[in-house]
Amino acid sequence: MTAAAEEASGLTALARGLSAPKGFVEASLAAAAPGAIRLLGGIPAPEALPVDAIGAASARLWQDVGGALAGLQYSAAPGSAALRDWIASREGVDPRRIVVTNGGMHGLALAVLTVVERDATVAVDDPVFPGFLWALEVATTRLLPVPVAADGFDVEHLARRLAAGARIAAAYTVPDFHNPAQVSLSAAKRQALIALAERHGFYVIVDNPYRALRFAGRDQGAAVFNDSDRAIHVNTFTKTLGPGWRVGWLVLPEHLVDPVVRLRNRLDVHTSSVTQAILERLLTDDAGSFDRIVRGAVALYRERAGVLVDALREHLPGALDVVPPEGGLFLWPRLTDDAVDPAALFRRAAAHGVVYQPGEVFAAGPERRRSARHLRFAYSDRTPHELREAVRRLALAFEDV
Repeated sequence: MTAAAEEASGLTALARGLSAPKGFVEASLAAAAPGAIRLLGGIPAPEALPVDAIGAASARLWQDVGGALAGLQYSAAPGSAALRDWIASREGVDPRRIVVTNGGMHGLALAVLTVVERDATVAVDDPVFPGFLWALEVATTRLLPVPVAADGFDVEHLARRLAAGARIAAAYTVPDFHNPAQVSLSAAKRQALIALAERHGFYVIVDNPYRALRFAGRDQGAAVFNDSDRAIHVNTFTKTLGPGWRVGWLVLPEHLVDPVVRLRNRLDVHTSSVTQAILERLLTDDAGSFDRIVRGAVALYRERAGVLVDALREHLPGALDVVPPEGGLFLWPRLTDDAVDPAALFRRAAAHGVVYQPGEVFAAGPERRRSARHLRFAYSDRTPHELREAVRRLALAFEDV
């Protein structure tokens, strides 16, 4: 439909202005060879999902008539008390600061709609998780790209831009096992970012879905975010218990709780009562169940990350700069030879039967070359055999280009 036709059809300016989601390669799958190995999404491994435990928790709900009836009724807009208590105890905050959401993307959208005025500027990671840009587009498309270094979001770069006169409503970052850049924000930078936000009066939108999936290195801490009146901490069960739940949460400063609740009362009202009730039983009937689930997933992803790194170093020595990840679901290797055309490599890899995300789709600014020299591999839902075979096929693509 043309822009004129959309306007004539009675669509709002907001609906007309929303672009088709950009970022991530999906349409290209048609060009992949039959039986292609897809290293595309941060999808939990099926083996890591607690299917039996979920089934048992669900059965306990329906066997409890009172609990079942409560699960079929309306829930409080901030979420069920028991689930908020469980989350709050792990976050180290008052339960009144927790709002249960319909997944991480919902949390990001609520954050944007609460603190980002129409057409304001927002500082974002560069490279950036494209899904945040989709959520942001309901308010603005004005970005201030901030480079992501080996220790995360470049706070000094942002400070220089602000000192030069830039004004932002918010800064967005993925602090733990960044998507796509796999790095984690250092403890010093976390403190510096919050200090900068408090000095200049913007909010930090902290997107943290991979935080629990650490298999090496040292935790850089989340308390600095949870203790600040300028941070909105977004998390989700998507990467640990499965994306189908559509359950996440916000840790909010006290002064933002009521505005966020009022906003969602005009949108989705509350997260599914049934889903929350099942999760409550899964998480609280056995106090250690979540930690056991996460430990099993972490062991799986540690193995798969190691297999992928070893295979790349064996089959493509020197072709890629590979840094072993400390957690999360992604590897972000960089092409070392400027003569290799990333677009040509991507096409040949698809023809050989391996598909990944080209780095340029994660570029936040007009200068896309730095991201374009990277490839993003998602290893979580692929077996060790598939990962080794994917690298063998990638090596054939390198020979072609």
